[in-house]
Amino acid sequence: MSAAVPENEISNWDYKWISKKDRASVIKNIGVGKKRVAPKGMTTSDLCYAAAEKLIDELGWEKKEIEALVFVTQSGDYIIPASAAILQDRLGLPHNCMALDINLGCSGYVYGLSMLGGLMSASKMKKALLLVGDLSAVTSSYRDKSTYPLFGDSGTVTALEYLENAPDIPFNLQTDGSGHQAIMIPDGGVRNLVSKKSLENKKISKGIYRSRMHVVLDGIEVFNFSLREVVPNIKRTLAYANRSLDDFDYFIFHQANRMINETIRKMLKLDKEKVPYSIHKFGNTSGASLPLTMISEIRDELRTKKLKLSLTAFGIGLSWGTAFIETDRIICPDILEI
Repeated sequence: MSAAVPENEISNWDYKWISKKDRASVIKNIGVGKKRVAPKGMTTSDLCYAAAEKLIDELGWEKKEIEALVFVTQSGDYIIPASAAILQDRLGLPHNCMALDINLGCSGYVYGLSMLGGLMSASKMKKALLLVGDLSAVTSSYRDKSTYPLFGDSGTVTALEYLENAPDIPFNLQTDGSGHQAIMIPDGGVRNLVSKKSLENKKISKGIYRSRMHVVLDGIEVFNFSLREVVPNIKRTLAYANRSLDDFDYFIFHQANRMINETIRKMLKLDKEKVPYSIHKFGNTSGASLPLTMISEIRDELRTKKLKLSLTAFGIGLSWGTAFIETDRIICPDILEI
């Protein structure tokens, strides 16, 4: 596994749109003290490309052996073509490498792992790359206190290799599209084409000004959804896999915000030491948050020990899911800053 973040670091203590008192309250509740924000011209694919080159080099893989590349993002280079095709060429991967994009955000790592792992199991592909990341800060209005302090940028890569006798990876993936408006960008797709009105910044409520090209976040709906669905999802996955909470070394949660995550941890009665956080360093990095948290917070153990991990992600869609994985002294370079 490998991750890349922009060098540009922003502190929420410097967020001038709101008062110092409000800044302290926001930082306490969401848990984001600092975050990384990409400069103009940098894309998610740039971050994933840098992470992929580093990982391939450390693995000692021959690029001609890589048979699939899956890119999970909601901030691709273009509307068309798929950024995965551009990355296949940019990385110098062979023409028999399948490449595709998956349009998912917060739950994207678990979904992508399921899709690519299942494809490899069915086809006996030997080597593949799962690239997951987003530039979420670019779609957040600076004058929107509900989104701007929360989101950061990152790109990650996970290299998968097929082994005939590898342990199964249980998954439990769920969707409730009736909540799709809880996190969305209203304009820019085919449903609502971009117009002059799309770019007009309007006051939504106190402290919230944005255009229809900025992300909308219904914090109360997301909070209620997370507490309603995440714990039952984990418990159903445990029952399906015939496992217990005590079987796992760590529980890696999507870094939604600290209040949500701490509530989930307490609902499951998990020790703090078993639930690592990276949100205070990088913010909510959408689909990248699971692998970024693993690399940031438990890298030494990933490199030197066998670990049993529970991965749970939830958010935009609305979609959510859990996967149980086992790692065995994996290659895990330092986080790249570009």
